[in-house]
Amino acid sequence: MHTIIELRVNGDQRTVGVPSHYTLLETLRYGLGLTGSKQGCDKGDCGACTVLRDGEAVLSCIMPVQEAVGFEIRTVEGLASGADPHPLQDAFDLTGGAQCGFCTPGILCSAHGLLSTNPDPTRQEIAEALSGNLCRCTGYTKIFEAVDVAAEALRTDRTSEVVLKGRRSGSTVTS
Repeated sequence: MHTIIELRVNGDQRTVGVPSHYTLLETLRYGLGLTGSKQGCDKGDCGACTVLRDGEAVLSCIMPVQEAVGFEIRTVEGLASGADPHPLQDAFDLTGGAQCGFCTPGILCSAHGLLSTNPDPTRQEIAEALSGNLCRCTGYTKIFEAVDVAAEALRTDRTSEVVLKGRRSGSTVTS
C-alpha cells in the first residue's frame, strides 16, 4: 500500500507517494531522487544517512517517513546556497576531509547541526557530535579540522579558504 506524504525538504514543499513502510531515507532517495544521503547500514549505526530535522541531526534510515511530516528536512543537497557551497562543504574540500565521500553527506549534516547550536565548539565537542558517523577512509583528523575551519569561517564571516590560509601561514588574515 502506498501513502501520500507531504514533506518540506530543503525549503520546498514536496508531495510523494511511497510505500507506507518507507523510512525517511527511502523516501528521500527513491521517492524524491535526493541521493546525497547514503544508505549504509540500515540500522542507525554508521550515520551515512544523517539529515537535519528542524536543524537537529537525525538518522533517516531508522526514522519512519511519517515522523518527518510537519518538520523542515534538510539534506546535504540543501546545505549550499545556490552555486556557492556551504562553508562546511568548502572546508571539507580544502582540508581533504572527504576521502571516498560516502560518509561525507552524513558528517556534513551532523556538523551543521552542531554548528547551529554551538558556533565555537572544541575539538572534543566536534568529536562527540560526529561520534555517530563512521568513516573508514580517514583517521578523522582532517574531518575535525574541516569542522573547526568552517566554524571559524561562519563566526568571522570569512571564507573557509581565508581561514585556512591564515592558519597555515600562522598569521591573522582579515579579508
